[in-house]
Amino acid sequence: MRIGIAGGGPAGLYLALLTKKQDPTHDITVIEQNPAGATYGWGVVFSDRALSYLAVSDPDSYRDIESRLQTWDDQAIVHQGRRVPIDGLGFSGIARIDLLRILQAHCWRSGVRLQFETRLADLTPFQGCDLIVGADGVNSVVRETYRAEFQPSVETLTNRYVWYGTHQLFDCLTLTFRQNRDGVFVAHHYRYSETASTFIVECDAETWAGARLAEKSEDESRRYCEEVFRDDLGGHPLLMNKSQWLNFKVLTNRRWSHGNIVLLGDALRTVHFSIGSGTRMALEDAIALAQTLAAHRTVQAALEAFERARRPTLERFLQVAAHSFLWYEQMREKLRLDPLSFAYDYMMRSGTISHERLRERSPKFAAAQEAYAATQRALRE
Repeated sequence: MRIGIAGGGPAGLYLALLTKKQDPTHDITVIEQNPAGATYGWGVVFSDRALSYLAVSDPDSYRDIESRLQTWDDQAIVHQGRRVPIDGLGFSGIARIDLLRILQAHCWRSGVRLQFETRLADLTPFQGCDLIVGADGVNSVVRETYRAEFQPSVETLTNRYVWYGTHQLFDCLTLTFRQNRDGVFVAHHYRYSETASTFIVECDAETWAGARLAEKSEDESRRYCEEVFRDDLGGHPLLMNKSQWLNFKVLTNRRWSHGNIVLLGDALRTVHFSIGSGTRMALEDAIALAQTLAAHRTVQAALEAFERARRPTLERFLQVAAHSFLWYEQMREKLRLDPLSFAYDYMMRSGTISHERLRERSPKFAAAQEAYAATQRALRE
């Protein structure tokens, strides 16, 4: 089977690798617009559960990924200058470029053709392919070529965010909330290597206007954010890599495939960065599609099975993501809470976890919250 994949990000590369290993006779080409050694981003984060999927799906590439991971057992929330630890949440970070290089190397060794620095204007390069995969991101050429068939829907959120890096190292995935005269900010930050961390800054629309960030250059914005988070950066500067303020676009598609064409990853749907699962979901898309391709005799049957198997799980996950980004869109209203109550409200934001489940997963944090709530009740009485 001839397979053409648009996009050399994690989803496209992992699908190419898995399908080539399942059947070495497949003729697979991945076309990517960026150079092989380039990426626009810093680190990516995985839960322990997500890593278990990679370990099972392809142990060879997983061993290389595992060797580059930065791992921690807790999460932390900083509010009103107080750090609240939340136990029982295992995560790992890795540099996005390291992840891409590992998957590229395994694709090369397996016989996948990788074509870099090639910007697709249409699908002509995939003419004659039995399967065409759009793994080319939120601005997907594949999806837009057949927009009427895929029927995408986009909601633009009001908060603004910008991706930075820093050489300040953090001991775990941390959310730091800060206020100044202009408004409210939150930094989502975690280390992804022995020398660097991801540092995403987010603010609401009122803060964006009050800080006049629309009028600032990229470097002026960087220096402004350094001042907001001066106490957290330990004297380290923020690092830029096409670091522009953006509004998150919540993208979904009514249809996942059209004929022999299918969408994966951000081309199919976006997952808000506040739940740290965009890359995970893209890789799980690739795993699911590879499995259905191996299990069915025709491409059409495989694509139908892929959507049947994957859509229910994905839609439930996107509901969780929606609860999460709405919490951030309303974070100004939450900041009046004391640090422990604020952290508890954050942990319960999805509406899918009970206090009993929280106690099982994060017993130390749940115990601290219960003790604090009991003290507050006693004071009121």
